Amino acid sequence: MDMTLREIHDAFGISRRAIQGYEKAGLVRNTGKNERGHLLYDEEEQMRIKKIRLFQQMGFSICEIKNMIDAPDNVLKPIMKQQLIKMKKEQVNIKILIDKMNDLIKEL
Repeated sequence: MDMTLREIHDAFGISRRAIQGYEKAGLVRNTGKNERGHLLYDEEEQMRIKKIRLFQQMGFSICEIKNMIDAPDNVLKPIMKQQLIKMKKEQVNIKILIDKMNDLIKEL
């Protein structure tokens, strides 16, 4: 079922501005307009929008996503593995900072 920007925002929690940014970057495109002139996105573009948002949440930039979004699995897998390593390092660093914060709070 085709959805408008507002419907995608309401359903997936992705801002209209973010979706417009994806369009501007050439990552997605609308698939038509409804009777009121609102842009529509078909199910394929909706899934693409969700995938882009997930990649962003994983720490990838729009530029990186442009290079990965249509990449075959054999190209995507090592990129994802490298990002996982990076995320795990960040997780360790955050844990250290949380421990330091807890120590400082105890001293107050």
